[in-house]
Amino acid sequence: MRIFEISASQAHEHASLARFMHPGACDASFLWLSLTRSELQATLGQVQELLQTLCGTQLVDLHVSDLLNDQLPSHFDYTSQYDLLVVRRLAAGQPDTPAPKPAGDATSPRHAGPPALRRIDTRPVGFAVFDRVLLSVHPEDGAVRDAVAAKLSAASTPTSAPAIDVRATSARLPTSPADLMLRVVNQIVDSYLALRRDLTKQLDHWQEELIDPKTRFSNWAALMQSRQSLHHLDEICEDQRSALQDWIDALEALPAPGTPAAARERELLLVRSRDVLEHIERVVHHVRRLEQNAETAVQLHFNVQSHRTNDIMRVLTVLTAIFLPLNLIAGIFGMNFEFIPLVHKADGFWIAMGSMVLIAIGLVLVFWRKRYLARTAR
Repeated sequence: MRIFEISASQAHEHASLARFMHPGACDASFLWLSLTRSELQATLGQVQELLQTLCGTQLVDLHVSDLLNDQLPSHFDYTSQYDLLVVRRLAAGQPDTPAPKPAGDATSPRHAGPPALRRIDTRPVGFAVFDRVLLSVHPEDGAVRDAVAAKLSAASTPTSAPAIDVRATSARLPTSPADLMLRVVNQIVDSYLALRRDLTKQLDHWQEELIDPKTRFSNWAALMQSRQSLHHLDEICEDQRSALQDWIDALEALPAPGTPAAARERELLLVRSRDVLEHIERVVHHVRRLEQNAETAVQLHFNVQSHRTNDIMRVLTVLTAIFLPLNLIAGIFGMNFEFIPLVHKADGFWIAMGSMVLIAIGLVLVFWRKRYLARTAR
């Protein structure tokens, strides 16, 4: 469990919840309570007591079940006092913790698809956004939480150089739980963008292997597994986009703020929300492009194999056409007749063989000129 008290100028991390167990403890700031699922299950009573003290409400039982669910898809829900957002992350899994497979179960490493796809961790991250508290529930590794916590610590560290613009310093720390939640979601989305190079390199290697006519590609089970994994990633990204779009729609449906400062804060929150949505759309576009590239590679593979088969059949057809008149001559001289021209001559055999050689050479020259025997450029 990590507890951060965030004000307008700094962020402090606390070791326990004891100092926040009384009303008014976060009047000048807000609280970020970040837990793993096991920690939330173990300290649920204490967390509910804290939310009742600071926010005057508790998590609904169904929302608690959603936050504890390790296979829940991305979605958005709300009550009159808090919002609930669940986003499945797309990040590189830790080497010591096997990540859940995006789609299907592989029986062996050879049939498990590219390593970059096998290492993607798609477990969900849940957020409960209150007025003064952000409750986030992460997988056991907490990689996203630690990255955002490091940015908060860096932003709250005073610097000796004065800021050129006042807005540059005010934008470094989040101004509300919703703003912090969007930053965490943005970190989740950007963690997939960091995997683009690995995924593209893996699929480019597969494309080269599929298109190369000298390669006898036989690992079709792994290829189908990869296509299914990419399709599953596409569905996850679509769920992310739908959940964040529902969040934006709910934010825009709220009553207009009564003060200019609150109105500006609402506008900045909408701008950040649309920016995160644009990042998700980039991820969707990239995943679909990878899926399309995999499909195109399969089609090109079969086109190359078909073209290679056509070349082989063309050569065999030309050879058959060359030997067809030779077989005809051999068949004529093999007839069981007593009087056949050249049969009783001493040089008849050599005349027939010479004629057959000349016919064969003539046909080869004709077919070569018509490019029936030309090698296809690779």
